[in-house]
Amino acid sequence: MSNTITALRLQKKNKNRVNVFLDGEYRFALSFNAAASLKKGQELTEAEITELTAEGELHKLYEQALRYLGYRARSEGEMRQHLLGKGHAEQTVEETIDRLRGEGYVNDEEFARLWLADREQLRPRGARALRYELRQKGVNDAVIEQVLTDLDEEHSAWAAIQPKLRQWRALDWRSFQKKGMGFLSRRGFGYDVCRIVCERGWAEIEHEA
Repeated sequence: MSNTITALRLQKKNKNRVNVFLDGEYRFALSFNAAASLKKGQELTEAEITELTAEGELHKLYEQALRYLGYRARSEGEMRQHLLGKGHAEQTVEETIDRLRGEGYVNDEEFARLWLADREQLRPRGARALRYELRQKGVNDAVIEQVLTDLDEEHSAWAAIQPKLRQWRALDWRSFQKKGMGFLSRRGFGYDVCRIVCERGWAEIEHEA
């Protein structure tokens, strides 16, 4: 076999990738830009084929990563798990993550801060719950502790319990305390924060009575 390029065809479903045919048979795919340097009739060495195939695989993986980021920000751990789950080699996945990190597409500290901000706005949680969630996303402990430094758990717990006050206003103190402590504890707040916020909530209910 001469390894001669006999056709360069744009993919039907992805116009940014080109299928490369050698001696009449499909061999590998490249990005449009990478394929621009090739031409019909050109002969490729085995080393060139190996290099171009690897380059094409990297580009394909990079595109998959960008599509995965299209839904929401991702941690490095999430990205790694997603790409490995598609059967790609570990080295190729790590090269892709390095590129994404260098281009600012994945940043675990930024991801963790966005996660906390989202929780604070929609479903406030305590440090214990947030640590667990971020670890599940593959964020390392050093980054987690860094982003939790400025977390005001009392403020978050108060934001979490406020919508419940009207619902619980007819309860006696013991029942209110039981519900409030249980609710906040399940959201990951510590005992002292739960107690302080429950007392504050009860005082507000009594003031409005």
